Amino acid sequence: MRAQPLICVTDVEASSRWYQRLLNCRGAHGGSHYEQLVKDGSLILQLHSFDVEHHHGPIGNRADKPYGNGVLLWFEIEDFDEAMQRAEEMKVEMVLPRHRNPPDGVGGPNHWECWMRDPDGYTVVLASPYGTAGGTWQPGPDLFR
Repeated sequence: MRAQPLICVTDVEASSRWYQRLLNCRGAHGGSHYEQLVKDGSLILQLHSFDVEHHHGPIGNRADKPYGNGVLLWFEIEDFDEAMQRAEEMKVEMVLPRHRNPPDGVGGPNHWECWMRDPDGYTVVLASPYGTAGGTWQPGPDLFR
């Protein structure tokens, strides 16, 4: 199984450029109605215009803000420090700046996180791989069992 998240956005092309720069990925479809963002040959996010219904009808309603209420777009990335630099250069709105999870002690993922907003107000979380924040805890083989 593979997740293929799709979000509605107000400007597919602008959102595509924003995500491509932040996540160091590329567009694989292109256009003003729909986009697929890929990294290392895998689909990581789909963007769909609020204003386009295609054959399936509307996916979202612009009037129903805040977008993504209760949903986080969470990306574990290998180039966390570089992504933080890109986010700073992009002047991304920060929700929770870079922090360790958990803040202290042992347990938890022992990774770095940063929570931010995309151009439509969705909350985007960038996280380093588990065990990379310099704490003592390291993930074991049965972490997700």
